[in-house]
Amino acid sequence: MSVLTKKPKAISLLSGGLDSVLATKIVMEQGVEVIALHFTSPFCTCSRGKKGCGIQALRSARELKIEVIVREKGMDYMKIVERPKFGYGSNMNPCIDCRIYMLKRAKELMDETGASFVVTGEVLNQRPMSQNRNALRLIEKEAGLEGRVLRPLSAKFLPPTIPEIEGLVKREKLLSIKGRGRKAQYELVRQYGINEFACPAGGCLLTDPAFSKRVRDMFLFQKDYTMLDVLLLKLGRHLRFDDTLKIIVARNRLENEKLERFKGPLYTLLSPADFNGPNVLIVGPKTERSLKIGVSVMAWYAKNHNRFIKVRIKGTVEETALIERSDFDVNSHLI
Repeated sequence: MSVLTKKPKAISLLSGGLDSVLATKIVMEQGVEVIALHFTSPFCTCSRGKKGCGIQALRSARELKIEVIVREKGMDYMKIVERPKFGYGSNMNPCIDCRIYMLKRAKELMDETGASFVVTGEVLNQRPMSQNRNALRLIEKEAGLEGRVLRPLSAKFLPPTIPEIEGLVKREKLLSIKGRGRKAQYELVRQYGINEFACPAGGCLLTDPAFSKRVRDMFLFQKDYTMLDVLLLKLGRHLRFDDTLKIIVARNRLENEKLERFKGPLYTLLSPADFNGPNVLIVGPKTERSLKIGVSVMAWYAKNHNRFIKVRIKGTVEETALIERSDFDVNSHLI
């Protein structure tokens, strides 16, 4: 009589990118039951066509025929970005703290599901700050997962993990990939017949110098920022006028539409009433001065040289007003 053996279970950090999909597939090929864990991030730059990070992760999980659990990087994550224990990379990217954050939440899911280890698509030396040997060891230790993070793509360059030692996965079937090249990964894509992946060298907006300036500005001047303020960092041109006033001006029709969603008590939206021009969002108190500055910025980008500008004002109430513009160097206020 045969005895049924319970399959080992693992949590895989699935971004939807090439490396995480392959790492998940490699472990599944060894008979491990895998639950995918995907984090949505306001700073993801990963897209192919119209498919963003979250959508692609769901499609990748569907192709792999595995369950996917989605978690948001919310305000708890933002506080880490604001004050990372292990510092930033070249800009505002707290890569080591970010990995620790995700692994800690993966550990929580391990406890809930009875999983034995975590799988990641990390490749040794692919990213300088968080994927060198010392950083990988530090991240595991800080997350409370020493020996329980399996990195299938680079496993043969790293010490054996607990799941390898316990025989849950076979080390000889794991790989020895390192560095920034993708040739070996694309060969695996052909071998496995994988179609759903995106962003082979995806990234994070926090590594971008221009975007990082906006993040620093928000941390400095908006002490009570919300996730809406974080999302706004990706929209329009940002101009800082003082400690309490920031102006955001749309760059195209799509951004015009997106800024429409932010009217209300925290923001005041200005729209051209009788001419073509961009929407402008006032982030800060609605005052005579802020309205005049907002209108002046709108007129400058619309090349409207009239002395009085007619606009629709949408905040807690909606109204139309004729406001006198003023002239100043708009570019000197750009963040």
